[in-house]
Amino acid sequence: MFHGLSLLPDCAPATKAPDDYFRDVLLLSRLADQGGMSHVKMTEHYLGAYGGYCPSPLAFLSAVAAATTRIRLMTGCVLPVFHHPVRLASEAAMVDAISGGRLDVGFARAYLPQEFEVFQVPMDGSRERFTATVETVLRLWTEERVSVDTPFFRFENVTILPRPVQRPHPPVWVAAVRSRSSFAWIGESGHNLLVTPALTPLAEMSDHIAVYREAYAEAGHPGSPQVVASLPLYVGDSDEEAWRTADPLLRAYLDVWASATESWLSAASADYTGYTGMSRAIRALDPATFRTMGSAVVGAPATVAERVEEIAEVLGVDGFLWQMDFGAVPGQVAVASLERFLDKVLPSL
Repeated sequence: MFHGLSLLPDCAPATKAPDDYFRDVLLLSRLADQGGMSHVKMTEHYLGAYGGYCPSPLAFLSAVAAATTRIRLMTGCVLPVFHHPVRLASEAAMVDAISGGRLDVGFARAYLPQEFEVFQVPMDGSRERFTATVETVLRLWTEERVSVDTPFFRFENVTILPRPVQRPHPPVWVAAVRSRSSFAWIGESGHNLLVTPALTPLAEMSDHIAVYREAYAEAGHPGSPQVVASLPLYVGDSDEEAWRTADPLLRAYLDVWASATESWLSAASADYTGYTGMSRAIRALDPATFRTMGSAVVGAPATVAERVEEIAEVLGVDGFLWQMDFGAVPGQVAVASLERFLDKVLPSL
C-alpha cells in the first residue's frame, strides 16, 4: 500500500498569503520526496478560498518536479470541462517531459456552480463534455493526425507536441464521489479510481468501489485496477494534542468548503443529482464527527496507524493520499505532522 501527499488550498489572503502557502507546500513536497512517499497531488479550483490559490495543478507540479527527484506528480484533479483537449493534452505532456516521466493525470468533473457560471459552461450536459474531453486527451497522447467532431469542440488532423514520455501515456485517474454510474463508467473505461470519502459513509463508498472493480473486470482490461483515497490527516504527539490542534483546522476547512457550495442552495442540474443543498450537510458536520466517520484521520502515531488500517480494510484501497494543508495550517504545524507520519507511522504500515 502506498502513501502520498494530497494538497487542496483552503485559504485566502486574510488567512494565509499565497506566497506563504506555496512555500509551505513545496517544503512538504520535498519532505515527502525524501521520505519515500508515492505522490504529490494538487487540485484545480477557481475564485474563492476553496482551492482558488491553484487554478493550474500542472503549473504547481512543474515546480515540484524541479524540487524533487523521485516522487510522482498527480493532478488531483484537473477539470476537463473548462479546458480544450489540445491544450490540456499538450500541457500535461510537457510536465511529463519536465519531470522525466513522473506525471499521473487525475480528471474530475467540476461541481461548483460559480465556476461553471464564470466560464460560461452549462452544468447540464457537462457529463458528456467531461467524457468527450477525457477520451480526446487520451487519443491525442496515443495517436497522430487526430480528428474529432463533438458538440463541444472539433478539429482535424491534429498531432500534439511534445509527446508523453510515458508510453502509451501517463497513468490516468478519475475521481468519483456519489454516483454509482460514475464509478461504473470509470471501471468500464479502464481508468484508476480516486475517491474522497468526505460526505459518503465508508460502507457506502466501499460498495461504490466494488461497482468500479466489477465494471473494470467485466470490461476485460488487463492488469489490476488501482484505487486511492484522499483524506485529511494530522499526526500529533498524543491523541489529545492532535485533536486540540487539528479540530480548529478541520472546522476552518469545513467552513470554507461549505461557503464554496452555498450556490447549491438554489442551483440544480440533472447532471448533478443529490448536490442541491450540500452546504447544509457540510455545515452539519463537526470535527469530531468528521473524524469518527472516517473522513479525516487524527491522533497519535499509534492511533493513526490503527485507523488507517481500519479504513483500508473497509474500502479495499491500494493507497492513500494524505491532505496535510487543510485549515490554512501554519507551515511548521504541517511539517511536524508530516515528519511524525514519516518517522512513526509509515514504518508500521
